[in-house]
Amino acid sequence: MTTPRPPHDALALAPEVRDALADGHPVVALESTIISHGMPYPENVGMARTVEGLVREGGAVPATIAVIAGRPTVGLGDAELELLASDGSVPKVSVRDLGRVVSTGSHGATTVASTMRIAGLAGIGLFVTGGLGGVHQGAESSMDVSADLTELSRTPVAVVSAGVKSILDIGRTLEVLETLGVPVVGFGTDDFPSFFSRSSGVPVPMRLDTPEEVAALARATWDLGLQSGVAVANPVPAEAEMPRADIDGVIAQALADADRLGVRGKDITPYLLGRIVELSDGRSLRTNVALVEHNARVGTQIAVALAATR
Repeated sequence: MTTPRPPHDALALAPEVRDALADGHPVVALESTIISHGMPYPENVGMARTVEGLVREGGAVPATIAVIAGRPTVGLGDAELELLASDGSVPKVSVRDLGRVVSTGSHGATTVASTMRIAGLAGIGLFVTGGLGGVHQGAESSMDVSADLTELSRTPVAVVSAGVKSILDIGRTLEVLETLGVPVVGFGTDDFPSFFSRSSGVPVPMRLDTPEEVAALARATWDLGLQSGVAVANPVPAEAEMPRADIDGVIAQALADADRLGVRGKDITPYLLGRIVELSDGRSLRTNVALVEHNARVGTQIAVALAATR
């Protein structure tokens, strides 16, 4: 059985996170881009505090990750959460940007990819987010493919999400994950979820129905020496979903608006999510909050089961 890597010297770990890792207690990593760039203020900071509370209620220690004053920080205080939520100048930081923000002593909100990398360095095996990045529409010409997929292929962290964001090419994203050797699990579903909706029309490669089964898969993967993450797709609760018939037209309009304005690269996802909130009269924001909270509950259960496998 593998043992967690010790916390990297470059990281700043909150005392409760450091103690939990040392004692083998469950820890759940949380990203910060969803705070800075995924939702408007003050809903974003309210969501962050609620999710941390849900992790605690489930018996784990929450570890929201960001770069604070040039230091990758695992476990944030209230003042740091407020800073990320209210300061619009905090940039979105993927893996390629970590060296820059660390060397300049800057703040940074970590994406799925960079949160995974820092969580892996800290020895955290479970990470909860909203939705994964992936292959963008039109990527056959733009080559716009999220670093989340590459990171999933090389960092042994299980990532619980509500599937791939609906704005992406879900079929091609799953093909890339297969090529990269990343296990993709549908949690209690045979149909891969699509963030706002429970269904994408694309079947999942495998289905598991309990946290213990997911934890056993993750542990077996890593004990074999395979260094990939595990993508756990957890559908949004039925009462909170936006059916595809409702969301598809909204997404199409948002994509057309982005194309007309020339929005590209790392700005495209925050723009589209914000535009979808406007076009849906706030309905997508309510769904977003609900799915993140649901992921936190399920992810915490998996973290507890994973800690028990050590």
